[in-house]
Amino acid sequence: MAVSLNTEYLKDFIDESEYSAIDSQVRLVQALLRSGAGEGHDYVGWVDLPDNYDREEVDRIKKAAEKIRSDSDVLVVIGIGGSYLGARGVIELLGSQYFNDFSDLKVYFAGNTLSGDALKKIIRLCEGKRISLNVISKSGTTTESSIAFRIFRAMLEKQYGKQEAASRIYATTDKARGTLKKLADKEGYETFVIPDDVGGRYSVLTPVGLLPIAAAGFDIDALLAGAQNGKKRFSGEEIGTSDALKYAAIRNILSRKGKSIELTVSFEPAFTMMNEWLKQLYGESEGKQHKGLFPASCIFSTDLHSMGQYIQDGARQLFETFIRFGEAGEDVEVPYEIDDSDELNFIAGKNLSYVNDKALKATEQAHVSGGVPCIEINVDRIDEENLGELIYFFELTCGISGYLLGVNPFNQPGVEAYKKNMFKLLGKPGYTD
Repeated sequence: MAVSLNTEYLKDFIDESEYSAIDSQVRLVQALLRSGAGEGHDYVGWVDLPDNYDREEVDRIKKAAEKIRSDSDVLVVIGIGGSYLGARGVIELLGSQYFNDFSDLKVYFAGNTLSGDALKKIIRLCEGKRISLNVISKSGTTTESSIAFRIFRAMLEKQYGKQEAASRIYATTDKARGTLKKLADKEGYETFVIPDDVGGRYSVLTPVGLLPIAAAGFDIDALLAGAQNGKKRFSGEEIGTSDALKYAAIRNILSRKGKSIELTVSFEPAFTMMNEWLKQLYGESEGKQHKGLFPASCIFSTDLHSMGQYIQDGARQLFETFIRFGEAGEDVEVPYEIDDSDELNFIAGKNLSYVNDKALKATEQAHVSGGVPCIEINVDRIDEENLGELIYFFELTCGISGYLLGVNPFNQPGVEAYKKNMFKLLGKPGYTD
């Protein structure tokens, strides 16, 4: 069983009668999501994506990835929000946060900030290297990404000439409309389609995420197979038959009990960017009509030495979701020392993964005793298939959670407010009055 839910640390916070009370509501919203009859139904294509994704396009993605790996030293992925978080999260979880130090192909993510200093640093890393670009935008007019693409496109055209530069630019965009699609058709960029019925934060298993992940050298067939496993395993109609539905119910029950923050934590530093993806997935899906849990994250044991005090003894408005991995990848054994000056011989001969897991369990026990409800999501190991299942688990949970709250989990009207103010301050035509 690749991904599973452990609720042993919730016994003091939720009783069985509460699961029974919410089960009928969960059944209802699950049916709405599956049937496509709920609010935002135009963007639920991700629900059946693991079964009906475009096999021919995935083959094209793998061929493009092979070309990139053969003719490039650097792939610059240009996108913001759902156009980069999922891909970066997958690459760093599978390859570690030091991925670029070990890989022949470096993958840099640009167009997700307006910091000139940050972008200039990436440009400097690319100087003298063979470069390819993957620009990701449905409309082609997202400010952060459009600026970065303009700069890197000019850089490539200066380095290679327009024709060769065009062969190194891959556009992931709308199938028929938008500024980027028009430019790609005009210049001859190879294009991949962002499905009309899949929103950005649910798009990691579409070409949005698959091309960067494949170029980084990971098995996207296994990733999609894992998602297909998840669709089968979590398709039950009630709490007792689906861990995803039960997790959605738990989040809703705890929210009704006054818990306003969900702190997602892992004891693997490589999970840092997956945490960032989760923040967008839940924050953009649930944060509407003054509702929704605030998604926060920590990496333990590191953050136990900064946030641990607050979590243990601070305001009781949060609960924790622990992502616990079973089988370790690479590992290190604690050596034995005769003088035992650091008093560590009691764990000599143990692998660090063993110590790390005991620290996880100790933390759960401590925080529960401090009044913090703790949920545990177990994942057998860090590999493509398990990660595909985990991604589908979270996406399904998020869709159900949004409907349980009574909001549309597939739109994001609030993100336009800052853009209108920014365009007015910058003097963009049409925004100055």
